Formats: sequence, structure tokens, C-alpha cells
Amino acid sequence: MLLVTAAEQSELSTALAERGFGVTWLPDVERALPKLEEQLVDAVLFEVATNRPGPSLDGLGRISEHFPDLPLVACGAPEAELSRRALAAGASEFLSLPLGSGALELALAPALARRRSITPESAHVDQKLGLLGDSARMTGVRERIRRVAGGTATVLVRGETGTGKELAARALHAESPRRDKPFIRVHASALPDALLESELFGYEKGAFTGATARKQGRVELAEGGTLFFDEIGELSPTMQVKLLRLIQEREYERLGGTQTLRADVRFVAATHRDVEHMVEVGTFREDLFYRLNVVTVWLPPLRSRRDDIALIAEHYLALFRAANGKPCLSFEDAALRALVAQRWPGNVRQLVNFVERLVVLAQGTSIGADDVRRHTEEQMAFLTQAAAPQDGLAKGEQALPQSAELEAEIHGDGAARATSGPEPDVARGAPADEAHFSSAVRPLREDVRRAERRALLKALQYSNGNRALAARMLGVSRRTLYTKLDEHGID
Repeated sequence: MLLVTAAEQSELSTALAERGFGVTWLPDVERALPKLEEQLVDAVLFEVATNRPGPSLDGLGRISEHFPDLPLVACGAPEAELSRRALAAGASEFLSLPLGSGALELALAPALARRRSITPESAHVDQKLGLLGDSARMTGVRERIRRVAGGTATVLVRGETGTGKELAARALHAESPRRDKPFIRVHASALPDALLESELFGYEKGAFTGATARKQGRVELAEGGTLFFDEIGELSPTMQVKLLRLIQEREYERLGGTQTLRADVRFVAATHRDVEHMVEVGTFREDLFYRLNVVTVWLPPLRSRRDDIALIAEHYLALFRAANGKPCLSFEDAALRALVAQRWPGNVRQLVNFVERLVVLAQGTSIGADDVRRHTEEQMAFLTQAAAPQDGLAKGEQALPQSAELEAEIHGDGAARATSGPEPDVARGAPADEAHFSSAVRPLREDVRRAERRALLKALQYSNGNRALAARMLGVSRRTLYTKLDEHGID
């Protein structure tokens, strides 16, 4: 049972009910506190009012004070200051309204784990924690998480983009003795170093211009719980040094402060990068890597566990059809086979987004193989379409030069090869001397660099120079995009 404290039965209560949760709604804290005394509640969702009457942060603090072990999820407008104050008042998680896809299930993971610790259930609970799949590889992942969850060792979650690394980190927290304490996420590439340091360690009043009051950092907010560093491979060398000291000494200071604070947190990190190679080339500290890599949890790509694709698709179909008012919608067997046959380079994240698209655009009561093919072809048509005219760019954006050099970079160097004579027919065993091979075959690193440059230019061209959109198309952070553009000398 979930208890919702909100001014009115609005989106929050409706969203919970549509997802199959039992919900008790109360308009204020005065009525909520007695209800919590008399009724077993798995979690409280507290909608923080800002510009209208409704529960305030003071009320959130009262619930946290009276029921410190109860998972308390705050919801409200997507404002950084409101999120910070809600976490400081005792919330274990803050969700921005309107609710994003899957965000509610992730935030309620500790409550679901708590219920399981009272009443053992099947592997379906693991699915609610986000670790969907009955394949041997996913069973092994869940078993490894269970084995390491009870300790304090630092865990490094690794896997390709879209495999669910944050879900695994949350599952590890939910399985641990720290499950009733905060799970705090730090995105390593989301902020520049100066802001990231203050966000991580907090600051004292007067530490810098605009610091009008003391601010708790993410380390302090995670006290007793889990601190999750997402995309750790994006950290700058400066922040790597500061993080090493935090993990090694379990000590830190707020910016502008002199008091050394102790950090009682479990460190979990995640990355899709080849960290060993980064250590080898000197872009990631070796000592930090070994501190992070005490225990590794590898998440398999979707292509290596195709038996799980249908299960994942069915699970998210149930979520999305309720949210879209299509309770009778189902997959035909042929549609599931078509989904299993796809490559899914974006892994589970791509599959989930695709299922949501199918649900939103579905016209009947079933989704067939033709629907899967049609939407797949539409997606491919978008990814390969010619660049749109570049008139009407936003202020400050520059149109990309449509030169022969750019066309050659985007479409490969086939034109150059056409004028330089045929390549050796290696497959047919045609003889070719070493000089001919040396001109036709480049070192692998050079080919990879050329391919990376073409991808960057193509994304910029398709996005009309919009770098935020280009970063999303490439599946990287804006910081990574800017770094790559600098590496390749692209303005």
C-alpha cells in the first residue's frame, strides 16, 4: 500500500493507480500521520506544493521525523532548489512532475525490496527493481548483486549504454542493509568541475559569491546510504583526485569550510567506457580505477540475451498501455518474433522507447509484425535522411559548410578510391604487392578515428548544428561531444 499526500487527487494518484499500486490519498500531513500509525504502508509519496496550497516541506520533515525507516519520495516541480530542500528535509528521492517513464518504479524500488524482506516472493520482484530477464546471464547478474549487496566494498557497474546500469545500482542498494537510507545519484558529466565539486561536497555560507547559506552536498545527503556515480569515466583529472581521497580516506570538507567530515556511504560507480584503455593512455587515474573496481558487475547487452526481449517488451507494454488508456492492447506472437529479430544497438533503453512508441501509435487492440516493421523503417528513414535546409537556424548557430570535403567525410572516401584505382581483390585471392596493401589498408586506430569524425559531422549536419540534439543522436553527453569536437578540430 502506498500513501499519497497531495493537495488534490491529481496526476500522482492517477499514475500510481494506473500502474497497479494500492493507493491511499490524504490532502494534508495532519491526516497522514494517524493513518501511518494504524495502517501498514510500503512508502509515502509527498507532493510538495510551491505556488498553490498544499503540503509543504515542513510537513515532509514531520513525516520523516516520526517514521525515519519509511521510504519517503518527494514529488514536485522540476526545480533544483526545491529538489535540494526536499532531500534535506528527509526525502529519500525527488521526482520531477510530470513523471518520466519508469521513474516511479525506480524510486519505489526500496519499498518493493522492503516488502520482499517481509514476504519472500519470486523473481518477479527483481523485475520490478528493473532487472528484467530470465536468461542465464541476467540470473547471474542478480545473483552477483545479492552476494555483494550485504558488504561495504565499492562496486563498479559496467556495460554498454542502455543496458540498465543505474537500475543495477538501485537494485544493489535495495538488496543491501542500507535500503532504508538514501540512494543519491551524481552524474559525473552533467556539470563542470566547479559546480560538480559544490554539488558533491556542499559549501559553507560565504564560500563564494552567491553562497548565502550552508548547503549540504550529495555525500552528506547520502549519509548511511548509497552514493552512485554515474558515467564515472567522464570525470576530469581534477575531480578524479578529489574522488580518490573521498573513497580512500572517507573524508571531505565543504567548500569554504575547515571541518573534516566523515562519509558513511556505500560507493557504487558505473561506466560504459573502456576504463582499462583510459588508464593505459593516461586519461583515468590507475589508483582510482583500482579503488572503484573492487567488485565488478557486468551487464550484458541485449543482443547476447535475446530470450529476454519478449519478456521485457510485454512488461513495458503493460505499463504503457495503462498510462495511455489502452488496457486491452496486446502483442501478437509475430510482433514479438519481429522484436526479437531486431539488433537493438541501444539495448534495453532503445527497446523500451520503441515499445512506448508502438503503444502510443497503436490503433486497434493488438500490435502486429507489420506495426513493428513500419515503425522500424520509419526510424531508419529518419536516421538516414538527407540534411534539412539550414535556413532558419537559431541565433548563434552556424550553418555547416556543404563542401566536397565534408561530403567526403560524411559519406566515406569512396570518391577518392574511385580515382586512385581498384583495391586488391583480397577475398578472391588476387595477388597484390605490399605497397598496394599499404596504400589500401590503414591502421585500425586511424580507421576508427575517421569513422568517429564522420559520425560527428553527420550528427551536426542532421541536427543543423544544434549540439545538444547532436549529442542526443550520438548517445553521448554534451561534455563528451565538445571534447570529441576539439579532438577532431571541428568548430
